[in-house]
Amino acid sequence: MNTRTLSHLKQYAAKLDVQEEPMRITQHGVPVYRIYSEQEACIRDEAIALLKLANLAERDIRQDRLMSPDEALKGLLEE
Repeated sequence: MNTRTLSHLKQYAAKLDVQEEPMRITQHGVPVYRIYSEQEACIRDEAIALLKLANLAERDIRQDRLMSPDEALKGLLEE
């Protein structure tokens, strides 16, 4: 991850290239922002969504809330 100062961000905001790797912005040596490309942000959002779905599925399994594929298909067709 590329690290730059907040002053650098302000001065070169229009020319930043975050396509190759994300950028960490610091102020007085302390990280304050991370800048990602839109593609990287979409990949991250999708990964988080998949983790949430896996968590919900695991919770349903633990609570014995299961259904067969036929029951699931029937439920989808009824909606």
